[in-house]
Amino acid sequence: MFLLRRTETRSTAMSHAAHSAPDEQPLFSMGFLLRTMAVIAILAVLTVAISVGGRWFGRHISLAGNTDSTADITLAIGRDTVKFPENVIRFPSQRHDGAVERVDLYLAWPEMQGYGKENRIRFDDIGQSSGLIFLQLTQSTMSRDMSGRLEPIYSHLLEGLAEPFRDGLTLHRLRADAGYGDEVLLTAPTKNGLDYVVRCILPSSPDKAASGDCQRDIKVGRDLSVLYRFSSSHLNDWEHIDAAIRTFVEARLMNRSATSP
Repeated sequence: MFLLRRTETRSTAMSHAAHSAPDEQPLFSMGFLLRTMAVIAILAVLTVAISVGGRWFGRHISLAGNTDSTADITLAIGRDTVKFPENVIRFPSQRHDGAVERVDLYLAWPEMQGYGKENRIRFDDIGQSSGLIFLQLTQSTMSRDMSGRLEPIYSHLLEGLAEPFRDGLTLHRLRADAGYGDEVLLTAPTKNGLDYVVRCILPSSPDKAASGDCQRDIKVGRDLSVLYRFSSSHLNDWEHIDAAIRTFVEARLMNRSATSP
């Protein structure tokens, strides 16, 4: 009987040991902890990447093709070489050094500055684009600019009597078959002897003026044609705009063969 009790006691102890063994195992295995830590690390990296990438993407969306970089871009156009900061070059595809057929610029008026934090609303908001001047620089294909073409070309395309306009300008109407649509010609005498000449589509009221409804071209440098467009709402500044554009381009000519106004 004593032997039987010892056997029962030993059997009971082994049974308790078998039941208590699982309680002594760790709640999480080392492999599980390592996998969990790896997942947390990956999520942290993804969070940082999304944050940085989101800021980068958001910035580029807000710029919408504009740039506030003032790094210089050197361009050869025909016989002239010019240097402009990136933020005045209108299209991203043109912001590179080298020889080009043309370059398009945009400038805030009257500051004559490119895109920046302080004036970005005028570049980003189409409703305020009348505060911009648009330029296109190409190698000249004609021997005369718009002022020089008044007598030999435009004078033969006019009809009716000239009309006094405003701000020292005179309005001339172009023949319907001249190919200029609804444009009119505005002229004014200047100090250098050649008349100022600009073509405009005049709005029915000042509040309907478009951002580039007036255009004029001038010659600068050795062989550079500068076509610029501005809002008819700035016609009162026609003389200042013309002088400012000439000065802006001439100051950035690398060959420095500036033309006299």
